[in-house]
Amino acid sequence: MAFSRQQLVPAIAPFLHQHPQLHLQLEVTDRLVSLASEGFDLAIRHCRREALPDTHVAWPLCHTATLTVASADYIRRHGRPETPEDLRHHQCLTYPRGPQRPQWTFASRQSPDARVTINVQGPFATNNSESLRDAVLAGLGVALLPDFSAREAIGRGLVQELLPAWQPVEVFADRLYVIRPYTPRVSRAVETFSRYLKATFSEPRPAPAPASR
Repeated sequence: MAFSRQQLVPAIAPFLHQHPQLHLQLEVTDRLVSLASEGFDLAIRHCRREALPDTHVAWPLCHTATLTVASADYIRRHGRPETPEDLRHHQCLTYPRGPQRPQWTFASRQSPDARVTINVQGPFATNNSESLRDAVLAGLGVALLPDFSAREAIGRGLVQELLPAWQPVEVFADRLYVIRPYTPRVSRAVETFSRYLKATFSEPRPAPAPASR
C-alpha cells in the first residue's frame, strides 16, 4: 500500500497523459486477491520469488531495501544508535510476525556473513508499513521500513537513516514483482502499461533532496 501511494500513483498521471484513450482502475489492498477470478489484469506484489503463484506470469519490477530509521526529533531526545547492540536501549517499533518476542537481525555491509541478532522492545507494533512510518514521524522510536515507505520522509528531512554500516535482513522482501494471469493473448493496454512500469521502476527512484532549513 505504501508503494502504491508514494511511488505508483505519482507515476500513473504521466502514463494517462501519454495514453488518454486508456482507462486505469487501481485497487490498493493488502489482501491477496485472485487475479483471474476477480477480473484483475495485473498486480504488484512485495514478496519473495517463491511466494509467487506458478499459474501466473511474473517479472521483477525493482529491488527494494529495508532501512533502519528514526525521526530527527527522536534522535535529538534519545541519541543516535551507532551499533545494532545500541538498539537494546532504544524504543523500537516493530512489524509483528507472530507471537514470539521481536528480534532484529543485521548483516555487516563489509562482511555480509557477520550477523548480529538482538531482542528489541518498544511501545508500538503494527503490520502496516505506513502506520509504522507514521509512528516514526511522531517520534515514538526506531523502526525498520521498506525504502519506499521511508523515502518521502527522508527526502523532507523528517526521518534519518541509522546504522549505515549494517543491513537489516529477513524483514521485508527485497523485490517488487508484477504478475498477471497466464493467457496466450494479452491486451494491448496491458502490454503498454507493463512496458511503462518496467521503464519507470527498473532503476531505483532517488529520494528528493532534504528540504533546506
